[in-house]
Amino acid sequence: MTDLRDVIARQRFEQGFTDEEGQTRTVWADYAVQGDARIILHVEAEPSLRGTGAAASFMQALAEHARAERLKLVPRCSYAVAWLKRHNEFRDVAA
Repeated sequence: MTDLRDVIARQRFEQGFTDEEGQTRTVWADYAVQGDARIILHVEAEPSLRGTGAAASFMQALAEHARAERLKLVPRCSYAVAWLKRHNEFRDVAA
């Protein structure tokens, strides 16, 4: 796993994970900026990472990043909505 990156030019958070074949693959979230909020439009994992828990690990890293940077997350993607609802410990970052 690599550190979460905010690719500002693409309005995308990205994190790399190693798949079962040893290849580094990416989980990402496209976002829109609204003041100190990041509207999470879409979360996706490369096919070889699906079902491995990589997207959940990514969401945790994203929530921790938001907390550290004093950002709010506004989930629009169904996956992000469901993940934040299941993780009350990150209620402070959900808008």
